[in-house]
Amino acid sequence: MARTMEPLAKKIFKGVLAAELVGVFGAYFLFQKMNTSQDFRQTMSKRFPFILEVYYKSIEQSGVFGVRLQDQEKWQNSKN
Repeated sequence: MARTMEPLAKKIFKGVLAAELVGVFGAYFLFQKMNTSQDFRQTMSKRFPFILEVYYKSIEQSGVFGVRLQDQEKWQNSKN
């Protein structure tokens, strides 16, 4: 019985590994886009505010402060 399950287990393992790699690279590219584009962060604040909050917290943990305030000031000024 275990002999017939080996190919299936390998396929499942490869699928899970591929899904994790896609997730890691996707998160990396999303972070890069948010890190370089204030306009993209504004889009994220409207569509996915919880993801933007994770971005702000992660950069604050790394010692970069003031990005959230700069964004809020710019977005507030653009409304007026």
